[in-house]
Amino acid sequence: MSITLQIQEAVKASLKELYPDLGEQSGFQINQTKPEFEGDYTVVLFGLVKALKKSPEGLGTELGEHLVKRSPELFVGFNVIKGFLNLVVADSYWTGLVKENYNKADFGKRPSTGRKVMVEYSSPNTNKPLHLGHLRNNFLGWSIAEILKANGFEVIKSCIVNDRGIHICKSMIAWQRFANGATPESTGIKGDHFVGDYYVKFNDAYKAEVEELVAGGMSKDMAEKEAPIMKATQQMLVDWEAGKPEVIDLWKRMNGWVYAGFDATYQRIGSDFDKTYYESDTYLLGKETVQEGLAKGVFYKKDDGSVWIDLTADGLDEKLVQRKDGTSVYITQDIGLAQQKYNEYGMEQSIYVIGDEQNYHMKVLKLISEKLGLPKADGIYHLSYGMVELPTGKMKSREGTVVDADDLVDEMINISAQHTRELGKVKDFSEAELVELYNTIGLGALKFYLLRVDPRKKMIFNPEESIDFHGYTGPFIQYTHARIKSILRKEQPVEHYQVNASGLLPLEKALLVALEQFPQVIEQAATEHDPSMVANYVYHLAKTFNTFYTEHSVAKAETEDKKQLRLRIAGMTANVIATGMQLLGIRVPERM
Repeated sequence: MSITLQIQEAVKASLKELYPDLGEQSGFQINQTKPEFEGDYTVVLFGLVKALKKSPEGLGTELGEHLVKRSPELFVGFNVIKGFLNLVVADSYWTGLVKENYNKADFGKRPSTGRKVMVEYSSPNTNKPLHLGHLRNNFLGWSIAEILKANGFEVIKSCIVNDRGIHICKSMIAWQRFANGATPESTGIKGDHFVGDYYVKFNDAYKAEVEELVAGGMSKDMAEKEAPIMKATQQMLVDWEAGKPEVIDLWKRMNGWVYAGFDATYQRIGSDFDKTYYESDTYLLGKETVQEGLAKGVFYKKDDGSVWIDLTADGLDEKLVQRKDGTSVYITQDIGLAQQKYNEYGMEQSIYVIGDEQNYHMKVLKLISEKLGLPKADGIYHLSYGMVELPTGKMKSREGTVVDADDLVDEMINISAQHTRELGKVKDFSEAELVELYNTIGLGALKFYLLRVDPRKKMIFNPEESIDFHGYTGPFIQYTHARIKSILRKEQPVEHYQVNASGLLPLEKALLVALEQFPQVIEQAATEHDPSMVANYVYHLAKTFNTFYTEHSVAKAETEDKKQLRLRIAGMTANVIATGMQLLGIRVPERM
């Protein structure tokens, strides 16, 4: 049980004993005591003052004295300042915490709850490689899945690949017209990059054709419809839906190139999935759902045969769920896929990691699913995140200005190599060890920078800033972990040594207080679907350790008691840093 819960239970028990007529009380807050006051945790008394009709100072004194007398193993002192009761927690509590947990690699994680959740993320299109926005999506999805696992959930990581539609036909037409039979193998270009290049070539050719038609006197709107390459692309989509063999063969071949490229990138960035869905398999889903919705009166049919739902009473609008020609739309497909996912896995919650431009779509998906009575529809959750921009501004895939994920990873590794060499501390590393270290630092910097921001906020990514070994960065935390490991390589705590339970120095206690909070941080990050809470916590823990280590020696501590205590604190800090960073998908080196 966390210290805050223990304090809460102790306060409830004291209130019951002091004021039997008061009844059960839970309407009081417990916060960490502000640094300018003496104490560790503060009970906010204002709600109790009103109920008991006592002065804040009188109530605080009575309650503080009772808590110290009732629970001397937990409290050794108190002070009252206005409506705040500041409690001093016994040193023995903190030393007991580190003695019990200093060598537990899984400290902070919880046992299985038996509850099941699916996290869907990545969701790429097969007409282009993964880019910077996909990286934020992948890192968020993978991290929240790991955080949920740490909280005892069984997690299914899933991905939906948008592998059909006009976008892939554009790349296919461009390849037919401009490739002269070229392949990723013949050009030495990674498959997803290769196909993405033809998507850009399509748009270049399309733009040129539109300009030519406009120059010939046609309006721009008409030219965009009549451009030969666009008409050919639209026909290819018709042929794909009709199952024309040569079109299907080319589609499979080009998608195969893309999947090979995606797999290489996923492996490199540490992203994986338990289940991958493909839009080409799911785009016809939901048609039965439309009929069920009509029968239940959830949907209605217009005179032209199209099917709709009226959500105006819910603050939205009317939404098309089936076209007049009987074809489904995206929302219908998503409803059908949501039903299929539940039938396959029976999860309680389904988390969709999708950019905030789809906020409306996800509201509609959940609302329709609830109105249809789909199982666990209330468990649909949109982890909405803001777009990532560069200092130079937004990215545009059609113009080929998107920051490619592979190129960015390469850049991060190169920057990490440059910065590490400048520090001059890796002269005894082999070439293979250096390659591994540069990859660990470069990817760690990238992931931490993208995950340290609240997912709901837009952000600007600055590669150089992300690899500052002294800043609010992944490499700073990685260096702290390596620093601790260096201390522990020289000397390990003596097992079964009975560390003195009193006389903690302020910085020793500050570290122990921070370490105690780790399980609650993981729990809150899962509840709020926010990996930035873990990132922020691990950074502040590393910062606190560095402050402590600057002031206090471990190997040359004042006494053997202090040395053994600090070795345990160091070991527990290293374990918590490693666990926290693992939840973000970041490795921590043993040495740097």
